[in-house]
Amino acid sequence: MTPGPKLVSILRQGPYLIASVHTALDDTQMTRFQEDLIEQIGRHRSRGVIIDVAALDVLDSFATRTLRTIGEIARLRGARTIIVGIQPEVAFAIVSLGMSTGSLETALDLEEGLTYLDGPTWREPDRARAAR
Repeated sequence: MTPGPKLVSILRQGPYLIASVHTALDDTQMTRFQEDLIEQIGRHRSRGVIIDVAALDVLDSFATRTLRTIGEIARLRGARTIIVGIQPEVAFAIVSLGMSTGSLETALDLEEGLTYLDGPTWREPDRARAAR
């Protein structure tokens, strides 16, 4: 039996992980994706994570909550997380249904996501303020 198409690819690019979700994931697959990504953050000592959801035309409440959880766990492990590629219809549905990405940052595409991660971290303004 040949393996099916890959549902999510997680690639390492320098200090960052880039996870591309290629198709809608059921709850079990979404949980497995979360576990795999969090494990790789520690293994590669990643400073940032980009999750690309451009291929998705639906993002249900479980998936949205799981993405928030990934972001929070990654933050606690020292990595910043950004979601990129949210389709207009998906953004509209998230807002219309009262769902939220919480404190997760978002960007239009992978290029903007990398620019965000390469920018100053949230800790730097606090240090600059403390130095005054």
